[in-house]
Parts: sequence; structure tokens; C-alpha cells
Amino acid sequence: MEPFDLVVTNVRVVRHDQAEPAALDIGVRDGRIAALAPHLDVTGAKSVVDAGGKLAFPGVVDAHQHWGIYHPLAEDAATESRACAQGGVTSALNYIRTGQYYLNRGGPYREFFPEVHRATDQKSYVDFAFHVAPMTTEHIDEIPELIRDHGVTSFKIFMFYGGHGLHGRSADQSSFLMIPPDARYDYAHFEFVMRGVQAAREQFPELADEISLSLHCETAEIMRAYTRLVEEDGSLKGLAAYSASRPPHSEGLAVTIAAYLAHETGLPTINLLHLTSAKAVDAALRMAQAFPHVDFRREVTIGHLLADIDTAYGLGGKVNPPLRPREDVEALWGHMLDGTIDWVVSDHACCRAEVKFGEPKDDIFVAKSGFGGAEYLLPGLISEGVKRGLSYGRVAELTSWAPARRFGLATKGAIAEGLDADFCLVDPNHTWTVRAEESLSTQEYTPFEGMELTAKVTDTFLRGEQILRAGTVVGQPRGRHLARPTRP
Repeated sequence: MEPFDLVVTNVRVVRHDQAEPAALDIGVRDGRIAALAPHLDVTGAKSVVDAGGKLAFPGVVDAHQHWGIYHPLAEDAATESRACAQGGVTSALNYIRTGQYYLNRGGPYREFFPEVHRATDQKSYVDFAFHVAPMTTEHIDEIPELIRDHGVTSFKIFMFYGGHGLHGRSADQSSFLMIPPDARYDYAHFEFVMRGVQAAREQFPELADEISLSLHCETAEIMRAYTRLVEEDGSLKGLAAYSASRPPHSEGLAVTIAAYLAHETGLPTINLLHLTSAKAVDAALRMAQAFPHVDFRREVTIGHLLADIDTAYGLGGKVNPPLRPREDVEALWGHMLDGTIDWVVSDHACCRAEVKFGEPKDDIFVAKSGFGGAEYLLPGLISEGVKRGLSYGRVAELTSWAPARRFGLATKGAIAEGLDADFCLVDPNHTWTVRAEESLSTQEYTPFEGMELTAKVTDTFLRGEQILRAGTVVGQPRGRHLARPTRP
């Protein structure tokens, strides 16, 4: 038999379909996993890594990131992919759109996407792909072209953008969105996006199950009114004020509207993003009962599982939808354990301090929304989840298998023969304290500052090449753009 390029020995392999890890060596050849068996023959292998009894998790498929939102896309691709490697993330799926932020331009995606490719080419340490938001009627018409020419099979709607700003109040969303003066980003537009995505599923029937629409579910009218109430009352400050200004029933109402529009348009592949509250998940489950023909998937972020409005470190925890009170965090964990959450993401949006904090610096409504966190996704979920009853296998399903299957990455998502050799080594008995200064992200703060975690990613492999060794990024950027669907 031809020698392996890499053999990882003395390792416990975690698989999404098995609760407990298995003692198996990992043999890699030509970037794919070639063998999984005890005591593989290492004769002639180019590299042999003794894992020292650590766990091998599938490389994390982080299905929700935002490279380039606050800093140049090329810069984020280089620096934030290092933070990905640090956290065992080997595939980063980034949301992107026209308008302010990102490339700060409007126009058709056929002109926009070549810039995206130029900015990210040979910059990233991990593989990456893009979800795209159709902001205009022209973009809806481009959906088949995006699928065929750019390998984009997933799309997004930001339900509040038409009437509420990214960070709070806004009087001119048309300029922010960079859409024509007579265009509207409203429920009618969302309906037409859904019809466009469904038409594409019918045009590409062999890809239909992998073409989906994701929604950020908040309601502009509710948020606008409650922001005014919170500011006029003045008794709440910081993250508590921001949560109250974007209340959980705003999420629930938006979920309900999105679900009925999916029913009306016949679009069955719907992803409900970053659900933060008991009310949001309750609405999502009610809609799944009301419309059983719609294949809803429910997402939560590691931020909303680890931090609440009292434990997050300062105003750096401002994010949309907001961090919530502890009772909502516990409700999310309950749904994690009962199986009603489909995957967990970071929603990584690097926002350095000079951008994040405005004047006055203690005003939550002036601060920008979003923060990084890819480096804490897997260790945070293991640390908090396993002690609550999540199995290692379920962690692998939530962080890798489920998002890979939904988003057309058939070569990713598991440590299995024939798939890309994307995996990371985790010490599940390494207690450490989160310090922003130790992150490889360029963000100088984290809302997780001071949290104690009990699992640590030590080594990460992308297509069989080591990109993180003993916590240090090694080698040159070798991440590739993933034109979807990928096939083994």
C-alpha cells in the first residue's frame, strides 16, 4: 500500500454519529482521509504526529462569520483566519452584501464578486465560502448566476434593515443599503427573494436541498419603538438597555412573518439565524409545527450560549440580536440538550476598539454591533456543553456535520474516509482563562474576557497540512475558496 502523507496516532476520534470517541489512527493521503483504523502502518509516512491521547474533532464548519465588515476584506481574511485556526475552524462561511460596510459599494454581484475573490485570494489560513444577500431586484435576478458561476448556494435576508440601523436608530436606510431611491427593502422584497431562491431550486433540481435562505429575524418597528422607550426611561444602561431596546418578541414576530412567507412562496429550505431567546426559539418551534413542509434549521451562537447581559465583559458585548439575560441563556441550553438546535456558530465580526467604541464610550447606542469569537467556538461549546450533558459526538454534529450538509460542503464535516482531512486536536482537560491579548484576532477585547474554559484546541489540520501547532499558526496561507457544492 502506498505510504501515507500523514498519520496521527494515539488519538481519540470524535464522530457526529457516535456519542463516544474511538481509538483510531488517522491516515491522510493527498489531502483526504485515506484510513481510520487502530495501529496504522506508519512505514514511509512523510509525517507522524503523536496526539498524546487528545481528542480529534472534525474541523469546525463555522457557518456564520463576517470577514470585511469593519476592516478591509483582505486584511480580515488574513488575520481572522488565524483566529479560526486557533479555534479549530477549518471552513469559514461568511455573509456578505452590497451597501455600506464590506466593500462599501452597490451594483450587481457580477461586478462585486470579482473584487471579493481578488481580496481573499491566497490570504486565508482556512477554507472559506460566502453567503450572499440579495439587496435589490437586480440581485434576485442574479441568483442563478451566483449559483452557477460563483458557487454560492445560500442567501440571506436582514429583516430589520429596511427600517432600523445596524447599530440602532437610523433616518436613512436607503443610503446605508445603497439601493435605488425608489427601491424598498421590506416584506415585499423578502417575498420576492424567497420566490427567486425557490425558482433557482427548481432550475437546479440536483442542488435543491443545498440551496437555502437564511434570515436575521428582528422587527424594525418593534425595535424603533422600544429603543425610544428605553432611552426615555433611562433606568437601564449598557447591555441590559440594548437587550430591552431589541426585545425577544421582536425576534419571535419576525420568525413568524418569515415562516409564513416561506409557506406562501413554497420555499422549504429556511435557516433561522442566531436565535437568542426563549421567545425566539418558541416561535421557531411553533412555526415548524404550523408549516411541517418547511425544513426550518435553527442556529445559535457561542456568544449567546456563554455570555449574558451581566457576565459579558463591557460594551464589547454589543451584538445583533443582543446578548440576553441569564434566563434566556438557560433556555437556549435547554433547547441545545433537547435537540431542537441544529448548529452553533461564532458570528465572528472583528471590530477593533477604535471602531467599536464611539463617544461617549459608555453609550451602548453609540457603540458598533458585533465581535469576534471563532477562536472560542469549539472550546467554549465543549467546556460548557459537556458538563451540561452534551456528548462529544453531538458537539461534532453541531459544529461541523450539520452545517456542512446544509450548506453544500459534502467534502467537509466529519473525520471519515474520502473526506477532506480537516480536523483539530483538543485537550479536554486543559483549564484556561480567556484573555483577548492571547487571541490571534486583531480585536483587542472580547466579551468573554476572564471566562474559564476547560478544553483547548492545540493543533489544527487543513486538508492534511498542519496550520496550528501547539497553539501557534504555522506555514503559509493555504485556504481555498469553496465553490459549492463540493463533492467527494
